[in-house]
Amino acid sequence: MWEYEYSATAEVTPNAVWTLWADPLGWHTWNDGVGEVELHGPFAAGTEFTMTSPGEDTIRMRITEVVPDQAWIDVCEVPGMLITTHHLIEDLGAGRTKVTYRTEITGEAADQVGPEIGPQICADFPDVVTKLLALAASA
Repeated sequence: MWEYEYSATAEVTPNAVWTLWADPLGWHTWNDGVGEVELHGPFAAGTEFTMTSPGEDTIRMRITEVVPDQAWIDVCEVPGMLITTHHLIEDLGAGRTKVTYRTEITGEAADQVGPEIGPQICADFPDVVTKLLALAASA
């Protein structure tokens, strides 16, 4: 297994963050790694979506869990691996919220390929979370 986690806090409500997450067609406004998203159903567990990053191939993912104002999880299945990303919101009280992005790569190829692709997948997490929180705080 390979894993990586990044967290940041800000003076913002959990719902302000959630509102941005629950609008996949708007992800590109705060995530430079997202070019186009096509959602194949509601923003709910079981829904598949495709995402195309600028200059990259389109990838297909599935939402496996949605807990409004708290978390959502997506998975991407590739041969020999399952890439799971947790998007977590923690209400710290006093108007502060913590956002965490955690990616886990599991499966038979995870130990070999995870250290190669994992850092590429997660390289923008600090920038993405910072922009997400800034936009949520300005809403």
